[in-house]
Amino acid sequence: MKMKNAKNTMNLVLQGSDDCKARLERIAALTAPKNITWLSERALRCEGIAFSPALRQTIEVAAQAAQLDATYSIGMHKMSEFKLVAMDMDSTLITIECIDEIADMQGLKPQVSEITEAAMRGELDFSESLKRRVALLEGLEASALERVYEERLQLSPGAETMLKAVQQAGLKTLLVSGGFTYFTSRLKERLGLDYTHANELEIVDGRLTGRVVGGIVDAEEKKRTVERVCAELGIEPSQAIVMGDGANDLKMMSISGMSVAFRAKPVVREQANVALNFVGLDGILPLLT
Repeated sequence: MKMKNAKNTMNLVLQGSDDCKARLERIAALTAPKNITWLSERALRCEGIAFSPALRQTIEVAAQAAQLDATYSIGMHKMSEFKLVAMDMDSTLITIECIDEIADMQGLKPQVSEITEAAMRGELDFSESLKRRVALLEGLEASALERVYEERLQLSPGAETMLKAVQQAGLKTLLVSGGFTYFTSRLKERLGLDYTHANELEIVDGRLTGRVVGGIVDAEEKKRTVERVCAELGIEPSQAIVMGDGANDLKMMSISGMSVAFRAKPVVREQANVALNFVGLDGILPLLT
């Protein structure tokens, strides 16, 4: 997890899911904080801790073992500092990789999933990997997309709570995905999102052709989309919270004011400001006063 300008005195937010009060208190005691503020039954903030690399390693190991998320910060972030929340879709806002589930309708999930995983780890160029995966879907009836949406697509834990909170605070929302417009458009309507951008699958005579219409939404296009929406809103990218899980999210996360790695690949967790491995997407809320 990336930290900006580490100083000697810092704050640390610890949070977990389910009944975790005893675990939170145990890990918090290791920090010898000047003050502890309970943010909810599942989250607390240790304030004024004497930061050191050794302490950080101790806390991270202990928190991982206790299945708690630990986020360091200098000072406190306010919700009012931010004007936009931008999210990846597959394995971030939702629990599945849509293309893998579509492939399952063709009996090709293992082949497609293997390519997906390599791309998310940053081992394959995303655009090329998407073309290869989509090509495997040639001939599939377009009705398979509806089946995936209705039968398999689920929101990630905490997604609706997080969205409700940021929307009530006046932040705009952007869903930018290397996935497909079939799903982003439905999620936009369902969740009241302000902006979406994704790839469009070509459909002819009710079947997938194995091709994408127009340009591919890769890492660079995701970054451009965040910049474009920020410009439209008259804000700086530093006023955006950007969430993702895979290597193709890193470029858009790098320009944000708060980058959030959600149940993410190691390469993403290491470069993000915030890594949420155990709590839901609403885990950003205790980080915002």
